[in-house]
Amino acid sequence: MAQYAFIFLPKAAVLLNALKTFNDKRYLSIFLFGISSGFPWIMIGSVLSAWLKDEGLSRSAIGLFGIIFATYSFNFLWSPLVDKIKPPLLGQRRGWIFAMQGCVVLLCLVMSQLTADQDLFYVALIGLLIAIASATQDIAIDGFRIDCIAQDDKDGMSAASSVATAGWWTGYGGLGAIPFFLADMTSWTWPNIYLLLGALMALLMCATCLANEPQIDREALLEKITAKDTKQSPVFHWIQTTLVTPFAEFFNRNGVKLAASFLLFIFLFKIGEAFLGRMSIVFYKEIGFSNSDIATYSKLLNWWVTIVFSLLGGLVNIRYGIYRGLMIAGVAMAASNLLFALIAQTGPSTSLLAITVIVDGFTGAWSTVAMVAFISLLCNRAFSATQYALMASLSVAGRTLVASSSGFIVDSLEGNWSLFFILTAVMVIPSLCFLYSIRHHIKRVESP
Repeated sequence: MAQYAFIFLPKAAVLLNALKTFNDKRYLSIFLFGISSGFPWIMIGSVLSAWLKDEGLSRSAIGLFGIIFATYSFNFLWSPLVDKIKPPLLGQRRGWIFAMQGCVVLLCLVMSQLTADQDLFYVALIGLLIAIASATQDIAIDGFRIDCIAQDDKDGMSAASSVATAGWWTGYGGLGAIPFFLADMTSWTWPNIYLLLGALMALLMCATCLANEPQIDREALLEKITAKDTKQSPVFHWIQTTLVTPFAEFFNRNGVKLAASFLLFIFLFKIGEAFLGRMSIVFYKEIGFSNSDIATYSKLLNWWVTIVFSLLGGLVNIRYGIYRGLMIAGVAMAASNLLFALIAQTGPSTSLLAITVIVDGFTGAWSTVAMVAFISLLCNRAFSATQYALMASLSVAGRTLVASSSGFIVDSLEGNWSLFFILTAVMVIPSLCFLYSIRHHIKRVESP
């Protein structure tokens, strides 16, 4: 026994040392902002899908509602304004976060006054506006997280990524379970549930007021990158440094070919998961799971599993590197999709659903932590929100643009859910091949 203890003690000491990285109060604010980031996805995602399904809309129609998530794929277009314009209250990052949270609260109040059968257009419009406010909030939240951590603190960046992921899933899975429990009660309707969602977002606004604004001299960093031409008009200089320089700097620093390779991998990595996620609520309902089953397993269980594996994923990234974290998550991602195919064959088995949710939670958490850390390391502090938004928008593009056709695919397969999930597993393979081909560049980026 002594010899085995001798072998494992050094590894335990390494992991314990990695765990100490989390002992910093900044991570509490990052966690709470993660909750605020994940929570709106419930409002325009699973809650809206369940509401529309109960109203009798087809799979294709519900899938098309996913187009409103395209906002997250295009938020890089206005991200330079979030980096440049400073709100009058609470500072650069917190000011934008607080304002967008307030918008989401007001929009939830409006949504609670609508009915899906008579106001379908306005339901879609309010959903789109919630997505715009949420996507803008995400720009500021990601900038806040990156600005909080020192440029050369790779371990801190991985820790912040894992805490942010745990927070996101707390908002999406933990708080997201509440509407589905309430939906099975006769006294609650889906519009009434939106009143509760707005109230919960209002509470998250308090956390924004209590956070500490990162101290980043963005103007000084910008001066190192761009030299002002005295003949250039102030307006043109503002436009150039705000809208052009953040993107140009990313391609100049990495080279066009490598920068494009990074962006392509980011786009490809989670497409299979995106197709699955868009149709998951519809699948659960069609296969025979109740709203309470969805709340218990898809939300609450997935929430706890994701939190645990988010923290473990951060430790693995700190110890073994981001590349290995991405590769492990990618392989497991394909495996979890195949488990959904098995459920389609066996029917509504809660035990099998629990196993599937655990594996899916592992893959979702681990892949997100590694991807967030990877993207964060690629950002220049002068344009942290803008450059992160550019890359993060590609990361969700599969979920928001391509995956909107998932309903049509299921219909074209005549409701063959097993074949659909097998196809989503196959979609993971190209990204893993591409990941292997750029592994040396990823290791170079993450090396101190």
